[in-house]
Amino acid sequence: MENISETQIKSSSSAKISKGLIAVIGSGTMGNGIAHVFAQKNYKVNLVDISEEALKKALITINKNLDRQVAKATLTEEGKKSALANIFTFTKMEDALQDRELIIEAATENIDLKLKIFRQMDELSPAGAVLATNTSSISITKIAAATKRPAQVIGMHFMNPVPMMKLVEIINGYATHADVTKAIMELSVKLDKIPVEVNDYPGFIANRILMPMINEAIYSLYENVAGVYEIDTVMKLGMAHPMGPLQLADFIGLDVCLSILNVLHDGFGNPKYAPCPLLVNMVTAGKLGIKSGEGFYSYQHGTKDLILAERFVRK
Repeated sequence: MENISETQIKSSSSAKISKGLIAVIGSGTMGNGIAHVFAQKNYKVNLVDISEEALKKALITINKNLDRQVAKATLTEEGKKSALANIFTFTKMEDALQDRELIIEAATENIDLKLKIFRQMDELSPAGAVLATNTSSISITKIAAATKRPAQVIGMHFMNPVPMMKLVEIINGYATHADVTKAIMELSVKLDKIPVEVNDYPGFIANRILMPMINEAIYSLYENVAGVYEIDTVMKLGMAHPMGPLQLADFIGLDVCLSILNVLHDGFGNPKYAPCPLLVNMVTAGKLGIKSGEGFYSYQHGTKDLILAERFVRK
């Protein structure tokens, strides 16, 4: 795939983000990553979370990630200081959205929570603001229907880790205006990302293809076709994947994988998307991957050490 240049995305949109005023709702892994990339490109970012502690943690994470860029000489110390100065934290949406041109929701992958947040975003932001969601699977059309401006609602699905990953899935809802899509495609290029436009069907493209692969890997383990290490090794060495599907599931979060598979299963009504019983049991048991310290691998000694979880060690 060729890189997309700004000249290839000719926006005649009235929905341009001309003043560089952004808000990000949610300061977790995705939210702080999104805030990071916008701030580094000199956009003024209001980062919103109900938890003051979460916001403090987010700023620490952003600072560490910027330090890594400085150490790799991909960012200057002055650039780091400028990026941090572009981020402002808020615990109340009403204080953060009043003058924003683009608001990106990056909360937990929960439909009820997202609908609640979008109703608030719609009520508290300027009439011309574009409302985007970083959802990895939930219907943009359904989210847009919770607002009075469905034409200005779009999916902007960044990949994790946001500062490093180039891809952004730009997802059109049923009512998303073409000018809004063009403006967000253009904006993504300005962030040094590669935007890909897709339409609103369960899982979009990334997770419609990825999650069945992960689910099949879990089924292969569940049916004792091969062990965790063997399955991941086949996919890394045989298919040139940088990370095996079971390790990737741990990285994403097994609860997130289960949630997306349920969206696919419910949305298509096709049994091929039914989550593996082993995945369901692991989530029920709280074995969620890196975030809980154990999934298919154990992370007690750090995420760089690939140590099998005791349950999956072959005797």
